[in-house]
Amino acid sequence: MVNHQVSEVRRELHAVYEVGKTLATSLDIGKTFREALNYLVHAMDWRRAFVVLADADQELRGLCAVGLSPEEQQRLHFHSGEGIVGRVYATGVPASVADVRAEPLFLNRTGAAGLSPDAGVSMLATPIRADRRTVGVLAIDYLNPHQRNAFDEQLQLLRMVATLMGQAVLLQRSVSAGLDSMQDEVRRMHKALHKPVRQLDQVVGVSACMQEVFDQVHQVAPARTTVLLRGESGTGKEVIARAIHNLSPRKREPFVCVNCAALTESLLESELFGHEKGSFTGAQGQRKGRFEMAHGGTLFLDEIGDISAAFQAKLLRVLQEREFERVGGTSPVKVDVRLILATNRNLERMVQAGEFRADLYYRINVVSIHLPPLRERREDIPAMARHFLERFNRENGRTASFSPAAMRVLSNCYWPGNVRELENCVERTATMAHSDLITDLAFPCQENRCLTQVLHHIEREDAVRPGRLAQIPITEVPMAAPAQPAQPAAAAPALPGGDAEAPAGAPASVAAPADNRLDGKPEGERERLIWAMERSGWVQAKAARLLKISPRQMGYVSSPGRS
Repeated sequence: MVNHQVSEVRRELHAVYEVGKTLATSLDIGKTFREALNYLVHAMDWRRAFVVLADADQELRGLCAVGLSPEEQQRLHFHSGEGIVGRVYATGVPASVADVRAEPLFLNRTGAAGLSPDAGVSMLATPIRADRRTVGVLAIDYLNPHQRNAFDEQLQLLRMVATLMGQAVLLQRSVSAGLDSMQDEVRRMHKALHKPVRQLDQVVGVSACMQEVFDQVHQVAPARTTVLLRGESGTGKEVIARAIHNLSPRKREPFVCVNCAALTESLLESELFGHEKGSFTGAQGQRKGRFEMAHGGTLFLDEIGDISAAFQAKLLRVLQEREFERVGGTSPVKVDVRLILATNRNLERMVQAGEFRADLYYRINVVSIHLPPLRERREDIPAMARHFLERFNRENGRTASFSPAAMRVLSNCYWPGNVRELENCVERTATMAHSDLITDLAFPCQENRCLTQVLHHIEREDAVRPGRLAQIPITEVPMAAPAQPAQPAAAAPALPGGDAEAPAGAPASVAAPADNRLDGKPEGERERLIWAMERSGWVQAKAARLLKISPRQMGYVSSPGRS
């Protein structure tokens, strides 16, 4: 008896070992589960076995089976809680039936009860669990002539096999999910890499933000919708407006531009709407306005945020009714014009402050396209610089080119004037270069002669003059003591090194008294100069702002022989 029990235990351990080895051979659970069931049926003298797994709708469908015909396998379909298999899945509790013919829950979908009328058929079913939830059911049946209820050993073996199967299901689903995610990423990258790069006439841009702008332009161009172009000055709003017109069905009709900030209110009204003969002094005949000139085409109104409140009301009526009267006239004139407007101002803030009509804002802000500044798309700078240089070469019969160091200078510049400033810088540098190879030393900024730096320094000096609206400090480090009143020119302290005296109201020189020095700066004149230059990256204009002196004074201080 003892030898028989030992032999039975060994057989069960060997069966678990073979099942585990089989399940580890492949991630194809349909194949490995079938091989494991086939071994168990022959090793344990069972008659039939099958595995059902739950789908997304909690429906149990047959995965594999041994001892069942293909037609019988197709009938392995159970709802949760239906029959013995459905009850095991719903409750997560194994079930054992001594004779299926006497069990009311047994559905007999595969005809198991009628295969052996002279002998009882026992059935065992256990849940397959993975990640703390039931994912399927493992069931077997075998002949039990004496209808014995000793199922403990067989149920224990079945539970061990079901545990191994649950781990295999979990591994297969994890790997499949990872593979699906990887394939989705590959498809996304393939789509991104093979996405056609859109281009517009006279517009250079390969960056992601400009490609998004190009997509919006291509999408909005075929419609008649009003477009509002937003962005800083110099970002190319007029070029984008022309591109929209050229891609639209109106491309053969006129494209008319008006800069609203360049004209007074009366001149702007006459320019846009036209005037009748004798409507004002000098009106010797009837004249068509830009709206009539753009009939059937596109009218581009630049700097729309600078028009007066009175003219905003007149423009609103034209946008609503698509008709207007000429200056001095009474007959309405109807036009078919597509409007493209542009501004570099914050219209939302102007509406909140009462400087721009809210109804006009809602009328023009139909499709808004934001043009990013050049500093936010630096990858476009090399291509744009080469484009401007090639145009300069064609117009001037030159063969100039940029060195790698020169291109690095262009790519690292802040470009507050955006594309317009880059174009001017390329033309200015190419004109003044002494050879066809433009190096980094050819740029004015390398010798502290950048016109943009001078312009921004003047603007910041003007910002702190008395009477200005913006009373903001221009230095990053505040004074430790209040500034002394400006002295007359005759009493002004001399500049370091014995240079001419500073004009009235000029900032204090580097050689200011120790009690009037800036917080955090060394006391010595030379030490303060070196400190400011190091803090500003050796840019004299920035160092001058830190020391609260003018660039001219900084030039005197930092010139050879005066340090």
